[in-house]
Amino acid sequence: MVSAAPQRKLAVILAADVAGYSRLMERDEEDTHARLQGLLRDVARPAVETHRGRIFKTAGDGFLAEFASAIEAVRCAVDLQRATAERSKDVDQDRRLVFRMGINLEDVLADQEDVFGDGVNVAARLEALAEPGGVLISHSVHEHVNRKLPMHFVDQGECLLKNIARPIRVFRVDWGPTGGREDGEPDAVPALPQVASIAVLPFSTLSNDAEQEYFAEGLAEDLITDLSKVDGLLVIARHSSFAYRDRSMDLRIIARELGVRYLIEGSVRRAAARVRINAQLIDASSASCLWAERLDRDLADIFALQDEVVGKVINALTHALPSAKPLPKRRVTDLEAYDLFVRGRALATQSLRETRAARPLLARAIEIDPGFAGAHAWLAMSHHFDALYYGEPIDEHRAAARAAAEKAVEIDPENADAHIVLGYLRAYEGEFEAGVAEFERGLRLNPNHSAGWAYLADLRVFEGRATEAVECAENSFCLNPYPPGDHYSFLGWAQYAAGRYQDAVETLRHPQAGGPGSKRNLAAALARLRRTAEARKVGREFLSEFPNFSARQWGWTQPFRNDADRQHFIEGYIKAGLPE
Repeated sequence: MVSAAPQRKLAVILAADVAGYSRLMERDEEDTHARLQGLLRDVARPAVETHRGRIFKTAGDGFLAEFASAIEAVRCAVDLQRATAERSKDVDQDRRLVFRMGINLEDVLADQEDVFGDGVNVAARLEALAEPGGVLISHSVHEHVNRKLPMHFVDQGECLLKNIARPIRVFRVDWGPTGGREDGEPDAVPALPQVASIAVLPFSTLSNDAEQEYFAEGLAEDLITDLSKVDGLLVIARHSSFAYRDRSMDLRIIARELGVRYLIEGSVRRAAARVRINAQLIDASSASCLWAERLDRDLADIFALQDEVVGKVINALTHALPSAKPLPKRRVTDLEAYDLFVRGRALATQSLRETRAARPLLARAIEIDPGFAGAHAWLAMSHHFDALYYGEPIDEHRAAARAAAEKAVEIDPENADAHIVLGYLRAYEGEFEAGVAEFERGLRLNPNHSAGWAYLADLRVFEGRATEAVECAENSFCLNPYPPGDHYSFLGWAQYAAGRYQDAVETLRHPQAGGPGSKRNLAAALARLRRTAEARKVGREFLSEFPNFSARQWGWTQPFRNDADRQHFIEGYIKAGLPE
């Protein structure tokens, strides 16, 4: 039987080995071998598979793995280094198994299950240069991950690698307090942001009761919303801070990953007509507690309690926020309506099923309290989400969204969500200037509204301001380092509009990228790069979900200010094989 000829392909290669393995083996062969096999079995292979990679070769003291995505390869390396450090924390320093890692993106030669070539050799040489516990990446990897991951990449300059003729520009990955070094020396720690930046971590409930979980998440989300309105304070979005639910990690690592200086954490317990909140404000730059308090109140006073927590946080940050003023007191609403609102808000803008399940909850909250602006705003968001992504029937959803958003603005002119949804709808309905004005009003009210910045990127594309669109989308990632899938879709859309087709491909191929526009714009970007076979494959996947799509019909439903921008997309879709 004749084996298939070797094939060339673009791949990301991760090389890892254990630092000082020969010394460890000399000291105790059986123990070292057994511990390494356990580490590979229990930690390394699961981490690689979780990030959609494949280990294609193991050696005595390490392994080689390939990935289709540079982002996933770097995430895998960091997760593996963290897990290895955690596994070794109770082991004597001179017996620890510590990986060094190198990652490179390059054309390689694939022969059945093995991979060869310079791309593999460069990864192995980078690994040899890395410090114990560290990760080095090549310039080709850096181009794909920079500003897309909540990490720092420290330029090490051009390096001459053994048996590699050309110099390779190298970057060190810095993700935590030790900056990707096993020794943990203080000088390896880059400074946390000195600006007033904060994340509210999910409040624990000390209970498995789903009712308590809803209540605790609602409380934390309200704190995020309120703190977002404080002048001069950068606040990380819920989607990213809630990613740390049920994860036991050093608070300094969490702060560094989210790019903030301050963290709020705590617990909440609701029993009968009483509620108890334990909360603390941490300065992660020094691991010091700036404020901590236990607050016991009647449940009916929950809104005043939220105001009190926000006020205490602002007071504790007076050194960093000298111009901050107390926020106006919230309008007290019915507690049953609030419970329904919290449940509905948690579901809205998730999947189609969850979004539609949210509407009866929000409608019931409005029925109980017709003056509840937040419930009207999120009802508008749910209809808007349905019209934007699922579309049947678009006109009915847009009309319902506009009516709810206008009502929310009428009740509470300070509601940023309502202004942003209303602005989006007005722009799509032909009132472009008025729509942008509503958007900008919403972002003035809440400059930390990550979804608002992502949606504004969409409108900037329609305005013909593609460079600004990319900046808006990137701003949404700063506020939401672990964003929902549509953020990737908006960034890729803006990158395509700006002619940055390779960037668009990398963004839209992210595993989290979602929304109908992702595959459609990925196909167009691939077509612009003359990767026709890939473009047509992605186009077919898109058409399997949207068989009635027509490029020109789509184009005339979009509010482009300049026809040349409309044609830029239409032509890309047609090049990708989508129906004209």
